[in-house]
Amino acid sequence: MGQQQRRVAAVTVLLALLPVGLAGCGEADAGGAAAPTGRAPAEEAAAKSRERVQAYLDALAARDTDAGRSQLCAPMRAAFDAAATGPNGDFAKHFTVPRATITDVRTGSKGQEVSAVITVAAGSHEADRALLFTVTRTGADWCIAGEAPGGNSAAPSTTP
Repeated sequence: MGQQQRRVAAVTVLLALLPVGLAGCGEADAGGAAAPTGRAPAEEAAAKSRERVQAYLDALAARDTDAGRSQLCAPMRAAFDAAATGPNGDFAKHFTVPRATITDVRTGSKGQEVSAVITVAAGSHEADRALLFTVTRTGADWCIAGEAPGGNSAAPSTTP
């Protein structure tokens, strides 16, 4: 077999094996494989982030600390356990949350950012508070990785 024939044979073998080698590309590893949803990745991220935050807001309104805790990423749970029912915690007993609304979902530098406005009531006094949740993907699941005062409004801001 001449050198030209060897090259042709080698190229033929490589081309024949290329589809087999590429068959696994783009698949998640076995531990983080997620079921396909038929949605684009950005649409999927926004929907899952909205779902997680809505579940947290529902738990907040129901005063269900276990349900609220289950929406958080593992690193946030210890701080949540220490502060959630304290005097300034989300689940403090001296106030209620009669209304909570998600106002915006967008991609941020640390994950999906979900803005919400909650109405906090203590006795006959009510006040609206803006919150910004950061939601990230951990393996095949999504969780709330951060909560901070403030947030993005769906309407443009008028402040400079």
